[in-house]
Amino acid sequence: MLDRERIVDALATEWDELDRLLTELDDAQWEQETPLPGWRVRDIAAHLIGTELMLSGEPTPDSGKDVTSYPHVHNDVGARNEHYVEHFREQPHEAVLATFRDTTAARLESLRMMPDEEFHAPAKTPAGQDTYARFMRIRVFDCWMHEQDVRDAVGLPGSDGGAPADLSIDEITTALGFVVGKRASAPDGSRVTFELGSRTLHVAVDGRAKVVDSLPGDPTVRITLPLGVFTRLCGGRVDPAEALPSVSFEGDEALGEHIAKNLAFTI
Repeated sequence: MLDRERIVDALATEWDELDRLLTELDDAQWEQETPLPGWRVRDIAAHLIGTELMLSGEPTPDSGKDVTSYPHVHNDVGARNEHYVEHFREQPHEAVLATFRDTTAARLESLRMMPDEEFHAPAKTPAGQDTYARFMRIRVFDCWMHEQDVRDAVGLPGSDGGAPADLSIDEITTALGFVVGKRASAPDGSRVTFELGSRTLHVAVDGRAKVVDSLPGDPTVRITLPLGVFTRLCGGRVDPAEALPSVSFEGDEALGEHIAKNLAFTI
């Protein structure tokens, strides 16, 4: 069972950090393009608001635009996100930020008042059927990743430590077996270690790839890279070819490079 207090406190921390970051930005920075196709900084803020409004039971606004025709919209979730983006796009930055504050404050109050049985109840999540608690950990991951998108867009690095970052790595870890075993097609018997500075992750391929606490011997390949590069590769935010100079390999370098090039599992 996931730690409710840790997740809710991390959301509060992350929303406070996003508030501080967005408050610092001037008009030009709010209009800066981000690593996400078609989205500027203001659009990320709109997306974050929209998701929390959706989780509060609010209906999705109809922007009146055919958002399904946008090249970066691939499914119903993407279309819903885009309706929120369009809805907030013409509003002043100050109004968008005020709505972000009001929406996240209301959500935080709701989460803290929610009964335990409801917080841990089965629920449909972006990762499939799981629990509402898992969904909220995914919210930490999503918000933290989008904070990094904003920081990359405006050249203000930071927030690569603390509870939101730790929970985001926890969430990425749930997909790492799939990424190594399926996307990167690491051969059976492979043992892979990721050295991220503050975290070390191990994946063993034994019929099926899975994250393990430790390996029975030396890894087939040890992949060492900054945590920020790792998360951006997993999030599909950077071209792997551009990121590889920041990555080092010990052992089977060809396998390590292939894995590094195929880490993306979300965007």
